[in-house]
Amino acid sequence: MVHQYQLNGYNIVLDSCSGSIHAVDDVVYDIIALFPDHTEEEIVRIIMEKYGERPDVTEEEIRLCLTDIRGLISAGKLFTPDTYEDIAGTFKERSGDVVKALCLHVAHTCNLNCSYCFASQGRFHGERALMSFETGKRALDYLIENSGTRRNLEVDFFGGEPLMNWDVVKQLVRYARSIEKEKNKNFRFTLTTNGLLIDDDVIYFCNQEMGNVVLSLDGRKETHDRLRKDYAGNGSYDRIVPKFQKLVEARGNKNYYMRGTFTHANPDFTNDLFHMADLGFTELSMEPVVCDPADPEALTPEDIELVKEQYELLAKDMIRRKEEGHPITFYHYMLDLTGGPCIYKRVSGCGSGTEYMAVTPWGDLYPCHQFVGEEEYKLGNIWDGVTNTELREEFRRANAYSRPDCRDCWARFYCSGGCAANAFHASGSINGIYKPGCELFKKRIECAIMMKVHDAKTGQS
Repeated sequence: MVHQYQLNGYNIVLDSCSGSIHAVDDVVYDIIALFPDHTEEEIVRIIMEKYGERPDVTEEEIRLCLTDIRGLISAGKLFTPDTYEDIAGTFKERSGDVVKALCLHVAHTCNLNCSYCFASQGRFHGERALMSFETGKRALDYLIENSGTRRNLEVDFFGGEPLMNWDVVKQLVRYARSIEKEKNKNFRFTLTTNGLLIDDDVIYFCNQEMGNVVLSLDGRKETHDRLRKDYAGNGSYDRIVPKFQKLVEARGNKNYYMRGTFTHANPDFTNDLFHMADLGFTELSMEPVVCDPADPEALTPEDIELVKEQYELLAKDMIRRKEEGHPITFYHYMLDLTGGPCIYKRVSGCGSGTEYMAVTPWGDLYPCHQFVGEEEYKLGNIWDGVTNTELREEFRRANAYSRPDCRDCWARFYCSGGCAANAFHASGSINGIYKPGCELFKKRIECAIMMKVHDAKTGQS
């Protein structure tokens, strides 16, 4: 499948199945668009009618271009046939029941009362709770026991607000470090926080032990404080920004990123990203809200079109900032066109429900953090393991081809069929899709590829 689009002055041709990207001139762009459904003589006639007044466009040049296109097809770089569909369903079977990552819900409670929170202010539709050290320890043991020969393991500390159970977080990290060598494992930890409880101890420990820290900030003060309030109704911006700045400055070159959410109130979210950049933050992410379409915060069809324009604006501004020597990173534009994910990841996605699971404060297993609280999606627990094997198999079968709307989509090898949780909450099935999310994802990929094309054209790395 070939996807063609024009952005920022570039004519871009993406061959989906090979991953090849071609930046071409107007004439070649039009010839490729005509190629599948027209004969050579028809293409020559149509192109000459359109460009015949240009002295550099001749029948000979058009035929040479057609020869080059046929050469790219023979080389597997254009109009490449899809050879993955027949084996897509077997990828996850090959990995068996190996678990490589857990999301530990160390706190089902939060000190903020954000109205758009998918986790119902940290309670995940249930009771407030904190994970005990014993439960967390068993979760780490479960991960080791079920990780097979895999050495590198991922653990995310999540909530609610995980800093409300900070002592347990530290105890669990120390326990994991104490058994790494014996078990021949290497733990990589991530912490997601709203920042209210950050202090010097948190900063020091995170910068020593956390491979990544995710800091929740929605951007401008008026944007952030409109929804991210405490239980007294006070905004949190003024309290958290100085703490975030202090943590990031002390972190040096270690990974972090600012993670915000935009809603119907701020589809011009680039202004919030640029504000974060002005505060000194360079690693940025901004996610569209996922909620009931009837929710006043939900993005409207008109918002979606505006957001697409914002993605283009952001990409162009990031090019400018890079050329001026002050680059910023946007999480959704991080794209490796050479190494990239293997075909297993491109087809199978994040591994939720099989390789990756979430653990509640009392030890229940769910496919990921966004399914927690949905009782029909409980997989089992950290003592007995996965007992709902039928559900696990449903997730194992989920891939870029199991979703009818994804099978013929040009972006399927970039999103791997999309987020199962978003699909479930939007359509009631993990094999459905979240249509607004699909539209925005495709625009982000177009922007990310354009930026890579620009780098190649200008000799930037």
